[in-house]
Amino acid sequence: MRKTALSLGLFAAFLANAQSIKTTIDLVNVKDDKVAVTMEFPKMKSGDVKFHFPKTVPGTYSEDDYGRFIEGIKFYDNKGRELSYSKVNDNSYSLKNAQNLSKVTYLVNDSFDEEMDTSKHKAVFSPSGTDIEQGKIFMINTHGFIGYIDNMQDVPYQLIIQKPAGFYGTTALVDQDKSESTDTFTLANYAKVTDSPLMYTKPDYITFNAGGMELVLGVYSPTGKYKAADFKDNLEKMVIAQKKFLGDMNTNKKYAIMLYLSGGEGPNIKGFGALEHHESTSVVLPEMMPKDAIDKTITDVVSHEFFHTVNPLKTHSEEIHYFNYADPKMSQHLWMYEGGTEYFANLFQIQEGLITKEEFLQRINEKITNSKNYDDTMPFTVMSKNVLKEPYKDQYRNVYEKGALLAMCLDIELRKLSNGEMGYRDMIRKLSQRFGENKPFKDDKLIDELVAVTGYSQVKDFYNKYIAGSQPTPYNEYLNMVGVELQKQETPPIFWFIKDPNQTGYDDKDNAFVFDESSALSPFAKSIGFKITDKVLALDGKTINVQDMQSFINYAKTIKEGQNVTVTVLRGNGDKKEKIDLKGKAVLDKLTMEMLRYKANPSPEELKLQNQWLTGKK
Repeated sequence: MRKTALSLGLFAAFLANAQSIKTTIDLVNVKDDKVAVTMEFPKMKSGDVKFHFPKTVPGTYSEDDYGRFIEGIKFYDNKGRELSYSKVNDNSYSLKNAQNLSKVTYLVNDSFDEEMDTSKHKAVFSPSGTDIEQGKIFMINTHGFIGYIDNMQDVPYQLIIQKPAGFYGTTALVDQDKSESTDTFTLANYAKVTDSPLMYTKPDYITFNAGGMELVLGVYSPTGKYKAADFKDNLEKMVIAQKKFLGDMNTNKKYAIMLYLSGGEGPNIKGFGALEHHESTSVVLPEMMPKDAIDKTITDVVSHEFFHTVNPLKTHSEEIHYFNYADPKMSQHLWMYEGGTEYFANLFQIQEGLITKEEFLQRINEKITNSKNYDDTMPFTVMSKNVLKEPYKDQYRNVYEKGALLAMCLDIELRKLSNGEMGYRDMIRKLSQRFGENKPFKDDKLIDELVAVTGYSQVKDFYNKYIAGSQPTPYNEYLNMVGVELQKQETPPIFWFIKDPNQTGYDDKDNAFVFDESSALSPFAKSIGFKITDKVLALDGKTINVQDMQSFINYAKTIKEGQNVTVTVLRGNGDKKEKIDLKGKAVLDKLTMEMLRYKANPSPEELKLQNQWLTGKK
């Protein structure tokens, strides 16, 4: 019996491989920073074939056109003869009468090298991008390397990575061969392919168990400043807290984190953050960050991606479940997918004791302030459904501000209605039990499902007013319910380039101040023609010294209203950078700061609701 079963198993494995798309990525024979990919197909059923690379992938909300990084593509029949094709657009190819299509070969360029040139195309967000640096690092977000054929997205893929000697691949996938020169993985379909990033470097990784989940952290630090072990304690503490917060909503038995630290002589990139997957996340941060800042970012950003394992990776609408990579149709519910996830990423930290009550309130305060940079009357469902188009895509970043605040207000609303017995987390848990990874809900029926799982029709009223409607959300009204009040305070007049100086960053390669593209320009910046993408190199000839930035800031504080000022900036112009002097008279700007604080004497009802909100206890 055992022998028969083994024979049948071997036959089944052979059959599966015979019917799979064998895809080989060659990381050994790299030429001009280009990687060769070969895809071999089972027999075609159709005479007409369309071959695609993704326009957009799940978890990103921009048209990135990964096919534009492909060159030298060739299609072959089963006798090795080259087939003719027509290129439909950057991402798609059409072949007629291609029943004998057997193989496609092409070269892949990476996206990291093009991030600073936005003259033709907006840069790919770094954590969803690709990097090819022979002998150093291969960041393989698989959607940037592997294509698919229409109507064959559900065919299994056999992925073979030919790796350089001494390189290790950080991934959640399980290697199925024992070779030192190749890694082999079997993936159920194309969706699983795009859900499985890999990072190949010289080995620097740790594995450990956290909360019953096997976790691997691989780190690429170009100058060797950091090692994977440096982040273990913080990461372990974070994951255990997350698992406790989620309870039975998280079923992951393994998880991989690929931490790419940008710096040294590597590519100049700017898209710092992370991209979620079912069993992994790819993270890109600047290597110049101090360790405690990286630890904090891992807690904030990586926890956000991990919470995506619940929503939308395992609870989602049909638009996500049947994702169309070539012509994506977006869901209405970024308020829940991204906003609710961002709320979780902050809420778990207060409920599990990682931050204080005051720190949590400060984060809420910052989100309210940041949300004012966006259109507060634009219905979130409309923005979400049309997020790939103007003017909606410019509002996308608000999902992390107002989106999180909507989830917070809905949390408070539910706790008020249920006398503390139900909150936002309970609602999401019930929704995940009603649906799941393989059972999507209908996009336009979500609110009916939320009413059904909570039992409160008031949820629909909230949704219609503040999520699908154009009414600004009354944050003060909801925060008052939990014993929090708003104080207004006016700052002395200040001179700076953006309205909120706290949104200033630093570019170590150009030794310049940079700004979040969602930041509002100050009146002075507008008056001199400053662009939010400009990098500030000097002020009245005074340059920025990374060792003593305070001197630059102190000089800015001495500038008086009407004073003649020269700002030297670095401005992108196609694939070039120009140093420009912008001159004008200083305009000092008063800021009205709105600060949240806990009431000194909340009512018993407010205090009870506050404790339930901040502890998660009923």
